[in-house]
Amino acid sequence: MTEIRNSATDIARFQRRVIVIALVVLLAFGLLGARLYYLQVLRHEELADRAENNRTAIVPVVPNRGLILDRNGIVLASNYSAYTLEITPSKAGNLEQVLDELSEIVEITPRDRRRFKRLRQDSRSFDSVPVRTRLSDEEVARFAAQRYRFPGVEINARLFRSYPNGETGSHVLGYIGRINQSEKETMEEWPEEELGNYKGTEYIGKLGVEQSYEKPLHGQTGVEQMETSAGGRAVRRLGSHPATPGDTVNLSVDIKLQKLVEDMYGDRRGAVVAIDPRTGEVLALVSKPTFDPNLFVEGIDSESWKELNESIDKPLLNRALRGTYPPGSTYKPFMALAALQTGKRGPNVQVLDPGYFNFGGRRFGSPEGYIGNVDMRRSIQLSSNIYYYSLANEMGVDMIHDFMAPLGFGQITGIDLGGELTGVLPSTDWKRKRYKRAWYAGETISLGIGQGYNNFTMLQLAQATAIVAAGGIKHRPHVVRSLRNAVTGEQTPAEKTPPVDLGFKAANVQVVREGLVRVVTAGTARGVFAGAGYQAAGKTGTAQAVGMRANSKYNAKALEEHQRDHALFMAFAPADDPKIAIAVIVENAGWGAGAAAPIARRVFDYWLMDQYPSEADMLAIRQGKATAPIGKPRVASEMAWPPPPLPPSGPAP
Repeated sequence: MTEIRNSATDIARFQRRVIVIALVVLLAFGLLGARLYYLQVLRHEELADRAENNRTAIVPVVPNRGLILDRNGIVLASNYSAYTLEITPSKAGNLEQVLDELSEIVEITPRDRRRFKRLRQDSRSFDSVPVRTRLSDEEVARFAAQRYRFPGVEINARLFRSYPNGETGSHVLGYIGRINQSEKETMEEWPEEELGNYKGTEYIGKLGVEQSYEKPLHGQTGVEQMETSAGGRAVRRLGSHPATPGDTVNLSVDIKLQKLVEDMYGDRRGAVVAIDPRTGEVLALVSKPTFDPNLFVEGIDSESWKELNESIDKPLLNRALRGTYPPGSTYKPFMALAALQTGKRGPNVQVLDPGYFNFGGRRFGSPEGYIGNVDMRRSIQLSSNIYYYSLANEMGVDMIHDFMAPLGFGQITGIDLGGELTGVLPSTDWKRKRYKRAWYAGETISLGIGQGYNNFTMLQLAQATAIVAAGGIKHRPHVVRSLRNAVTGEQTPAEKTPPVDLGFKAANVQVVREGLVRVVTAGTARGVFAGAGYQAAGKTGTAQAVGMRANSKYNAKALEEHQRDHALFMAFAPADDPKIAIAVIVENAGWGAGAAAPIARRVFDYWLMDQYPSEADMLAIRQGKATAPIGKPRVASEMAWPPPPLPPSGPAP
């Protein structure tokens, strides 16, 4: 039987379906339109930037590091460009296998491998670590042909630091090295602007001027906008903002004088600080032995690091800033000035020196033996221990402390180099805090001759000497004279602290000066300064390296070399118009007049007379057998740089 369909019902059903489908289509188009509006209008700027970033890359341009020059314009630190073979460990796979395969193309020495291993330990897995530096063009070409075999291995052109004078002045200059993880964590706390300026920077100053003047030396990082392919490779440069090179740092140090002093030490250990007392400029800051800062530029290998770090001579120790020593008899002139300024003792007061001083049942001896009556000038000239034992006892430890602290003893001098130590200027409060014990009166006696708890740096002794030379005017010592903008050439003087007048009476300073002049004319240093073309004022000293038992006699031959007394000397010249002040220590060399004073004499001859020691004189100084100069001195200003090497040491003339 044929079914009769209701056409009206079918039409209604169809219309409903069409309406539903139409609504679905409209809803779909509405959603598409809404999404389109959201993407094209509401998020247009964000997505446009993201698309642009996918097409381009912002690459930091590391600036050229600033130069370091001495006071006469001699280059002490510069830069050179070289190709570097670098590995990103996270992309390279088996590193030992990669190194083995690379060594078939480019020479990789065992030292390169050790350095790579050390640097890798201080880096993250996704950091690029150098395995070879200073590749030749031929080596670069050989690797480029095989590059497809080595994912994660790249050749980059980089700037490297160079110290053309090697070990000379290394403790002043410092060095640069790769930023380690600890330094990265510290840098993250920097202000955003400063941190942003180090994007792309992998090396930073570690010691000396390189560290203290890191930010002006670094310069301003630039940027390059590069168009990249889908694979991330640079296609072309779209724009750039060039980097600004770091400032040129001009030092007050005379590198020729620095080299002269280092050569005079030879293989001996010690420190010298020479200062212009009129300005506080450091003319030489020597610490021996030295080290080659070039070893650190590419990352020092473990063997070289072990040799430097474990050496008994401690070449990495900056003895001028961080070596602390008893000042010995070089302390006596300052004790004399303290007595005058505090009114404890007048210049003409006579003190009997029988060769010993009894206190509290103990006898404090003197190597000079019986001297007789001495006033203040003669006590400096003859280095009377008894005079200063009794003076220390009269003054007391706290009065000594309060006078010596403004001179810089036991204090940070504020020199523009990091790492300075304070040493020890004892007081009752210091001992109570340090040892939880009271001060005993008998401990004061040895302070008068620069022994006991006294422990100072050569920088502090040099600053105190400069203050006396300047009549009580205290300048902050500094090694940097000025900064020169690499773009404009504008010279900016280094920031200076205003000088401080310590208020010494001119008559009191004159008494001490007269005593110091007697030392070099009729005292322990008279032989060293014989024939000098100027009048110097100074004081020799000997300081114990190890403690001696009471009433025991010092015998250098019975002691190990590192246990023997230190030789010291402090001085300034010319005595009536000082232009240079100096502090010298030669470790374990014994007598100040025999080892330390001859070095100071040659420094003064160089600075005041334009004289450079003869070769024979240099050899005698290095062997501790010099007094007044021997042979014909050379003209310092005519000496070639670098100076010719000295012949092998032979018997002193």
